[in-house]
Amino acid sequence: MAGARRRAEALASIARERREPWKYFLGLEGGLAIVDEPSVRWAFLENWAYVGDGSGRGSFGQSGGVLLPEPIVRRVVDCGIELAEAIDAYAEGHGIRDAEGAWGVLTRGIITRRDAVRTSVVNAFASFFLTSTGPAS
Repeated sequence: MAGARRRAEALASIARERREPWKYFLGLEGGLAIVDEPSVRWAFLENWAYVGDGSGRGSFGQSGGVLLPEPIVRRVVDCGIELAEAIDAYAEGHGIRDAEGAWGVLTRGIITRRDAVRTSVVNAFASFFLTSTGPAS
């Protein structure tokens, strides 16, 4: 989440320096959420978006999460290997990050990386579509 916010704030700073009239500033970040329980560790792949309007108003959106298989978790979390490299090895492919992404591999193409990012962006913008009295009409 922090990475997505930093990216959006960096864009807002660039816009101020250049005196650009941009209305919204969007940052994206993907990563793992680890949930440790006494007998099991769950690791979920998530995408986050942060949108700000330059006036201090901002909102986060999340893609949802997809459970990572334990062999990938061991390589990424325990061994410090990049997720892209671990997914390539797991799926016996190359360059998956730039194609369907880990999401595509883990959901057998039902949800692609692009789909997950799109969902997080829509969710981040959702609060901008609401008024103080409820949904915009």
